[in-house]
Amino acid sequence: MSEAAPAWAYERPEVRPHDPRWIVRAEAECSRLSGLLATWVVDGVEHVGSTAVPGLAAKPIVDLMVSVTDLDAVVAQASELLEADGWAYVRPELDGRPWRRFFVKPDASGQRREAHLHLILAGHPRWTDQIRFRDALRNNARLAQAYEDLKRRLAAENGNDREAYTEGKAAFVASVLAETA
Repeated sequence: MSEAAPAWAYERPEVRPHDPRWIVRAEAECSRLSGLLATWVVDGVEHVGSTAVPGLAAKPIVDLMVSVTDLDAVVAQASELLEADGWAYVRPELDGRPWRRFFVKPDASGQRREAHLHLILAGHPRWTDQIRFRDALRNNARLAQAYEDLKRRLAAENGNDREAYTEGKAAFVASVLAETA
């Protein structure tokens, strides 16, 4: 018997004006995750993604990234702690991104996502890429505006397809990373 997908799995990507509460929420989550995952954390817990860029419109989902020693050990040994803190594990075969282990924190209604947790193996290039991209947007208002415009367009065009929305940003992200290399 298969388990039905949660409502948040089908949530439409909706870009909203920047909300300073996103950073407050991220700081609280980072602090909590630092404690919960202390045994495995290597390079820390980072707030990444659009909600980490002051002034940038974004989906109201805080993206957090944790550099860890062993992805599968964290899942095996810390899943109960994370679940008790409200995190839902997304199995790798559903996530489709073998370089990470992924958790979602739904809101109290279970309908919408509040936060994403990306566990990244220490030393993986994705760790530095995420930070470089975030910092490029923080440091260049024109670049951040171009990204916001792209995100709004993609959300309008791909409202029912989260993966298409995400894939639509890939070329922009790659170009920024190439410029900051």
